[in-house]
Amino acid sequence: MGFSEKQKEYFLKATRRWNIKSGATRSGKTYMDYFVIPKRIRNTTNDGLIVILGNTQATVERNILDPMRKIWGDALVGTVKNDNKINLFGKECYVLGADKKNAVTKIQGAGIEYAYGDEITTWAEPVFQMLKSRLDKPNSVFDGTCNPDNPKHWFKEFLDSGADIYEQHYTIDDNPYLSPAFVQALKKEYQGVYYNRFILGQWTRAEGLIYGMFNPDIHVVEEVPDYLEECFVAVDYGTQNATSFLLFGRQNDKWYVVEEYRYSGRDANKQKTDAEYSIEMKNFLDGRYIPIIVDPSAASFITQLRRDGFRVYKAKNDVIDGIRFTQTLFSDNKLFISNTCAGLIDELYGYSWDEKAAEIGVDKPIKENDHSCDALRYGTYTIIRKMTANTVSNFYKHGL
Repeated sequence: MGFSEKQKEYFLKATRRWNIKSGATRSGKTYMDYFVIPKRIRNTTNDGLIVILGNTQATVERNILDPMRKIWGDALVGTVKNDNKINLFGKECYVLGADKKNAVTKIQGAGIEYAYGDEITTWAEPVFQMLKSRLDKPNSVFDGTCNPDNPKHWFKEFLDSGADIYEQHYTIDDNPYLSPAFVQALKKEYQGVYYNRFILGQWTRAEGLIYGMFNPDIHVVEEVPDYLEECFVAVDYGTQNATSFLLFGRQNDKWYVVEEYRYSGRDANKQKTDAEYSIEMKNFLDGRYIPIIVDPSAASFITQLRRDGFRVYKAKNDVIDGIRFTQTLFSDNKLFISNTCAGLIDELYGYSWDEKAAEIGVDKPIKENDHSCDALRYGTYTIIRKMTANTVSNFYKHGL
């Protein structure tokens, strides 16, 4: 594969202390780095450390090391050892995760000659702040990539700080090697703030309705299909707050939320015990022996359900990724809700981004009237996301 004009431009002109590519997903930001990194490493003078950082060491392996290994071979791109060291292009380098604050200890006190950063907006800010002070050699240089985030994000503030930065901005259309059909499909999958960030490459604030693409005329149905496959239940558990059970089922490539159980200890002025909710679950399932996906923080309820013989799994609680995936299901008209699920439907009308959090650079939903929406996200992101042709049968044979 050849290089795009933007990639060529970066290779020739990215000569500042900080060299950053920000923009859309799949836009070609990272591909040129498989050639920039070896050039930088070979130009180091052994005056300081060489460090490759990413969200986690595993994401560095997936995004950077494995693709470089396929280009340059195992001899030039080694494997990461238990001490976080790797041989890259004949030199010893360190590969570190940057998603947790305590990662600063791994670079504290070290002088760094070259650093590469993957997915910078996913890092813990103290790691980046420490990195700035460790690039202390006369020839120290940094290359990095990121998807845009909130305009108040700490990394965006750095980009606007007037530091010695070469910055490139990418949109999805800057990658000439993607098929037009794939580009159109990707543009359709992302909605709202995520379209602006991951397609247009803009630093955009999350605001307004989260599921603005939810259309009751399309997504709320009076009748669900008589026969549904791969049924499961997703649960958001509350003590005083509402507890929500949602029953999901699939027909072909469409998913349906068929039934809802909802109980609020605060509204009823009586809190139910784990054992009482377990009885409610038995009644809700009505003889079905199907998987139950539960809010991972509800440890005691999970224990109670398992004790009572249910098939229980902890939900994946990746809030932003889960919201994004659920948006895609609505946008693609692959998720429908029975009109009997009144609590969920009511929440979807008002489920919104927290504007106060956005002011400090954080994306999160308002934590009010969101219990059925949380259960919806647990179901879509934990199970439906896995439901490819190859994994459906495996899940029902072996579990998550």
